[in-house]
Amino acid sequence: MPALRQSDRKLTIADIAGLTGSKLKQGGAAGRRISNIATLDSAGATDLCFVDDAKFLPALAQTRAGACLIAPRLAESAPPQLTLLLNEQPYRAFITVARALFPDALRPSSLFGVSGRAEGARVHPSARIEAGVTIDPLAVIGPRAELGAGTVIAAGAVIGPDVCIGRHCAIGANTTVINALIGDRVVLHPGSCIGHDGSTHRGDSLGMGRVPQNRRIIIQDDGEIGANATIERGATRDTVVGEGTKVGNLADIAHSAMIGRHCFVGPQSGIAGGVTIGDFVVINERVGVAEGLAIGNGASVARGSMVSIDLLAGARFGGAPEPPGSGR
Repeated sequence: MPALRQSDRKLTIADIAGLTGSKLKQGGAAGRRISNIATLDSAGATDLCFVDDAKFLPALAQTRAGACLIAPRLAESAPPQLTLLLNEQPYRAFITVARALFPDALRPSSLFGVSGRAEGARVHPSARIEAGVTIDPLAVIGPRAELGAGTVIAAGAVIGPDVCIGRHCAIGANTTVINALIGDRVVLHPGSCIGHDGSTHRGDSLGMGRVPQNRRIIIQDDGEIGANATIERGATRDTVVGEGTKVGNLADIAHSAMIGRHCFVGPQSGIAGGVTIGDFVVINERVGVAEGLAIGNGASVARGSMVSIDLLAGARFGGAPEPPGSGR
């Protein structure tokens, strides 16, 4: 079976050196063309690989790669015939090359291979669609929805009434978007649910009462929401996902949470209602953040943690401490 993605681009090793700020080791084949990326053990003559840890040196000795990005401290251990690109951060450089070779892999695309509106898409007559929008079969676009130029709506996606989606966005298959304002260049991966009501219930002696949610979900420019992630609409204020923030697969963000710019919320994490998160915060996978808490700019939370206290800017947090007043 062929590789699922074949790059339409080829980069010379000299191109890669310039793109990544790497130094080509003397004797390297600067004009050789690279068209793919691979692991050390599977790489061939047109593939690029990387090494950033001494534990991979046995595999490096056997590789047939066309070129290798490598930390300078490890370069002397490489076989003499291998073309080396010296870089202090070889993995970061490797990602840069991968993005250049496969730009289309960064976002969902049409699953039907169409451009424009496919037969079988259902678009309400009052929807406003700019030029250059792709809508796959079985997608549904509701009343008064607005879609910006260059946006792709994949098969089975549902865009609700009055939703506004900016330009050059990618809405994955079977995604639901309601009660939402979406910026430019936003990626929603398949199966994500955006803008639904959440489990906002309050109970007393008469039973559980549902709290109405009537605000929006706003995802700002360059946001990315993972597959099967869920983000509720706001209750007392809009739910906000800030510019450039990435939310992992299967994460859940509850009503009225506000997440700042360029944050990361890891897979399977849960952010409770009313949480406020600053800019450049990293919340790793399987983290829970309790209702109404605040996390300051630049804080980081270790995987598997349960956050039950406010975190100051720049904090490094791990574990699951008891909240104040717990009596333990």
